[in-house]
Amino acid sequence: MLRTITLGSCVSVQGTFVRSLADGRIAVKVGQKIYEGRPVKVAA
Repeated sequence: MLRTITLGSCVSVQGTFVRSLADGRIAVKVGQKIYEGRPVKVAA
């Protein structure tokens, strides 16, 4: 499943969902790299 996260105030990353973290962040994988950040809210 593709998910989008934000890193900092204006950088977004979209990748394959890896796991949810205890503090509300999620991890996504892009190629061989895993990024952790806040999930982007779904538009209505």
